[in-house]
Amino acid sequence: METGFGYFATHDAVRPGVLAQLVEQRGHDALFFTEHTHIQASGEPPVPPEGGTLPRRYAHTYDALTACTAAGVVTSRLRVGTGVCLVPQHHPISLAKTVASIDHLTGGRFELGVGAGWNEPEIRNHGVDPARRFAVMKENVEAMRRIWTQDEAEYHGRFVSFDPIYSWPKPAQRPHPPVLVGGTGPRVLDRVLSYGDGWLPNYAPDVLDRACELQRRAADAGRRVVTVVMAAPADPAVLEACERAGVARVMAWLPSAGLDRLQREMDTFEAALAEARGE
Repeated sequence: METGFGYFATHDAVRPGVLAQLVEQRGHDALFFTEHTHIQASGEPPVPPEGGTLPRRYAHTYDALTACTAAGVVTSRLRVGTGVCLVPQHHPISLAKTVASIDHLTGGRFELGVGAGWNEPEIRNHGVDPARRFAVMKENVEAMRRIWTQDEAEYHGRFVSFDPIYSWPKPAQRPHPPVLVGGTGPRVLDRVLSYGDGWLPNYAPDVLDRACELQRRAADAGRRVVTVVMAAPADPAVLEACERAGVARVMAWLPSAGLDRLQREMDTFEAALAEARGE
């Protein structure tokens, strides 16, 4: 089972490239960056999925894809990705170009975690009806797959439509970087099997049972998918259970903070991993 970290990369915390080098040096496999293009300044304050007051970091993050580039070009082995890219807030032609460029520049080390978003005013500010965001995400991903894999790509859907186009570079990975579908909602496994290569949930008590269900359904469909668990706790029993359930990678969240605190958090997670592995 691989290991890694998720990170809200803010302009006043450890920079993406510095953290990426540290994560690679400590022997981990991946570093994912979260995305929010903005947070609305008017109306009711948004409540994050975990509840409570919205943390300051949500409005202070670097662009996630830029952070992935910064992390990827200063490392040689580390896989970089989004946890998650809010796909409905992007145009699929330009997002496909950016993803392919990062994957090409990093020698095939990019993973695209995707989500539809939860902050409705943020979604609306991008011209998307929040009620249609999952349908928009599906078409965007389908359109990007065509751009990545076809010399002359064209797509015609309800929300995305374009005539044949040329777009290079193509991704270094074949057929394209893995698309990991985020979320833990009731229909998320359907989305994974429809247009994803894997599932990217935050850890919750029922995630491992659902990961086993996903594997059964994928096998019945002749598919191979992976589960990458974000927000993995520094709990040896949970980490051991993840490995038994066939989770491909566990990733802990790191705080948007200075280097000393980040290293202490990494030490805690690594100690739990060592205990889970009997080291």
